[in-house]
Amino acid sequence: MFWIVLLLVLGALFLMAELVLLPGVSVGGILALACDAAAAYFAFVWYGTTAGWITIGVIFAVAIVVTIFSLRAKTWQRLSLRQQITSSSMDTPQEHDVKVGDRGVAVTRLAPMGKVEINGRTYEAKSATELIDQQSEVEVTGFENFNVLVKKVK
Repeated sequence: MFWIVLLLVLGALFLMAELVLLPGVSVGGILALACDAAAAYFAFVWYGTTAGWITIGVIFAVAIVVTIFSLRAKTWQRLSLRQQITSSSMDTPQEHDVKVGDRGVAVTRLAPMGKVEINGRTYEAKSATELIDQQSEVEVTGFENFNVLVKKVK
């Protein structure tokens, strides 16, 4: 009886680990299934048909309870990150006084993304219209997120 109860408890723990820590069909789910199958098998072999069916019923009941407990919002809140990020680690080009109309040089090829140097600083840039070769003169046409939008000066 001890081994059957131990296998049921291990199966419940592995099922909870699968639902909370290791989502998807992985080691936790396979081990939970193996423990539950072994508990049912031993119950049928050692104690007979009635004990085997009772064990299967207990397995289903425990699985339902573990699933409900694992999927409750409070369970997820205990495991989730609560810290909020309040600052930006990246500076925007506008913070460095880059304005529409400023000119610079393409440090790398813009196809369509690359790097440009404007006012002595290097920025991530995007060309909206064409590919721009390295060392070509560019002009700022706008901003998109942390990128500078540029066009080739003709």
